[in-house]
Amino acid sequence: MPLLSLRAYARHRGVSLAAVQKAIRSGRIATNADGMIDSDSADAEWDSKTRPGQRRTKPAAPPPRESAEPPVAAGLDYFRARAVRENYLARLAKIEFEEKTAKLISRDEVQVAAFTKARTVRDNMLNIPDRLAATLAAENDADKVHQILTGEIRRALDELAGANGN
Repeated sequence: MPLLSLRAYARHRGVSLAAVQKAIRSGRIATNADGMIDSDSADAEWDSKTRPGQRRTKPAAPPPRESAEPPVAAGLDYFRARAVRENYLARLAKIEFEEKTAKLISRDEVQVAAFTKARTVRDNMLNIPDRLAATLAAENDADKVHQILTGEIRRALDELAGANGN
């Protein structure tokens, strides 16, 4: 014959405290003089005085308790975010260092240099016919024409290769 408080009996039955208080007010269960509930006799009274449609087949799970402590995941999220931030700051510092030590150049400078180089190659290739038209028109030997053209194209490409080395 364990004696339980109203809250403990509500947990025992799997009901809310309000349901136990309502059962006491309506006379379905009785309390002792000190306000405690005899769980064995209260269970028997509850079962006999409660209509079958109102009975629960399974006790309800107790509501989850809320703790005053912040969740652990929030702390981990902060540290993870801090680590990501530090990683990006380190990357930016590395880029800045490489720029200052001339190991890294800006994208715009590379694009301008590539454009200038391509323009030079194009101009050199387009100038070949203007330079060689008269010479090639005077030649009757196909091998000689081939040799002259090959030499001019090679000079244009060597100029490009020589400019890359500087």
